[in-house]
Amino acid sequence: MTPPQRPTTGREDLYARVTNQILADLEKGVRPWTKPWDAEHAAGRITRPLRANGQPYRGMNVLLLWSSAVANGYAAPLWMTFNQARDMGGHVKAGSKGTPVVYADRFTKTEKHDDGTEEERDVFFMKQYTVFNAEQVAGLPERFYALAAPRLDPVQRIEHAEAFCRNTRAEVRHGGTSAHYNQHEDRIQMPPFEAFQDAESYYATLLHELTHWTKHEARLDRDFGRKRFGDEGYAREELVAEIGASFLCAELDLEPVVREDHAAYVAHWLKVLQDDKRAIFVAAALAEKAADLLHGLQPRGTDA
Repeated sequence: MTPPQRPTTGREDLYARVTNQILADLEKGVRPWTKPWDAEHAAGRITRPLRANGQPYRGMNVLLLWSSAVANGYAAPLWMTFNQARDMGGHVKAGSKGTPVVYADRFTKTEKHDDGTEEERDVFFMKQYTVFNAEQVAGLPERFYALAAPRLDPVQRIEHAEAFCRNTRAEVRHGGTSAHYNQHEDRIQMPPFEAFQDAESYYATLLHELTHWTKHEARLDRDFGRKRFGDEGYAREELVAEIGASFLCAELDLEPVVREDHAAYVAHWLKVLQDDKRAIFVAAALAEKAADLLHGLQPRGTDA
């Protein structure tokens, strides 16, 4: 007979939720303690998420809030409760979903023994509460929304790489914390130049997205039958983009950057290559075609 299971306490539920969230991130290849670029804010260079009073979060809350910021594209490092937002004259935007964080502390409890003696012991407790990112709150003082002054001066841009990307005439928009190609709108989304660790990281990322840009039906019409994130078609396209960006980096004398967010594709790439011994050859050939197309868009005699 199966023994009766002990009721699960609220604290154990909280431990399970936090652990499962971190495991889910890791299984997706996303390490919640790293990002491929660093967000900038007037509050200072982001090393930890910050409370409304500017004090940094600690411990597990750092991972929880980093993970939420990455998942939702928040650039602001500041977080607050519903009541804190209200007290500062702001209000949480309708439909906003908060992020659970934890509060841990201890208190001293006096226990009486049967022999009449007393003993004091520390009792640890943990409770959960919800916070909202500053980007989910309207009406706050301006300091909660202000961006930092650019960390990279415009003259530090790598001119030949800048010209190469510009000459493709691809639509590139800047903002947020995500780098991706939107095929439906035929545009590339990039974080601000100033948010990258260095100029080469920016251009390596942009060249990866430009390789994706070549797959549009108006250009190379490259389609692997992708149906959803992480399927075989998705993995094959990402492999082409990785190789294509490496080709372009070599040709533009840039150091290739291993993007942390691409760790998610490693397992898929392994499966694709194990199942199809020709896959790497096909990917390399398509990557070459993508690079050729991008070179072909350069003004004659000025190709980098």
